[in-house]
Amino acid sequence: MSAPRHRAPEPVEVVRQRRDAGLQRLVDGVPFAGFLGIRFDRRGDELTGILPYAEAHIGNPALPAIHGGVTAAFLEVSAITGLSWAYFWQDIEGDALPEPDAPLRLPKTIDFTIDYLRSGLPRDLYTRARVTRMGRRYASVHVEAWQDNRARLTAQATGHFLMPHRDG
Repeated sequence: MSAPRHRAPEPVEVVRQRRDAGLQRLVDGVPFAGFLGIRFDRRGDELTGILPYAEAHIGNPALPAIHGGVTAAFLEVSAITGLSWAYFWQDIEGDALPEPDAPLRLPKTIDFTIDYLRSGLPRDLYTRARVTRMGRRYASVHVEAWQDNRARLTAQATGHFLMPHRDG
C-alpha cells in the first residue's frame, strides 16, 4: 500500500486571487451593493463590510444622519454576503464556483429585524456578520454595524434566510 499523495501547497498569491475573485462574484450577485458602493475587506475567512460615506446616504441633513433605509440595506447585504461566503467556502477553495456567466443562487431573505442603536454619523459605516445557524434549507445570521468604535454599535440585525438548493 502506497502512502497517500499530498498536493503541493498553492502559492499564497494564487489562493488570495481565488478568494478575492470568489468574494467579488458574491458581491456582484447583489446589484444593490454596487449601487450603494458597498465593498468588503477580507482577512482569511472573515469579512468586514464597508459602506464609504456619501452625501447621498444622508437621510436627515439637519443632524446630519445616514438614512435608516441605507443602514438597513447595508446590514442585509452584509448578512447575505457573509452567509454566502460561508455557504460557498468549499466551492471557492476548490475553485468550483459556477462559471462567471452562470448566476449564483444566493440565500433569500425570510425576515430581517433591525435594532437602530444610535444615529449614523456622516462617515464610513462598517459591518461584520456572524452565521449563527446554517442548515440545508434555513440559516440565521446576526450582523453588527459601527462607525468609529466597534464597541459603540450604530445598529444590529438578525436575519433568517432560505438557503439555495445544491445540485447533486
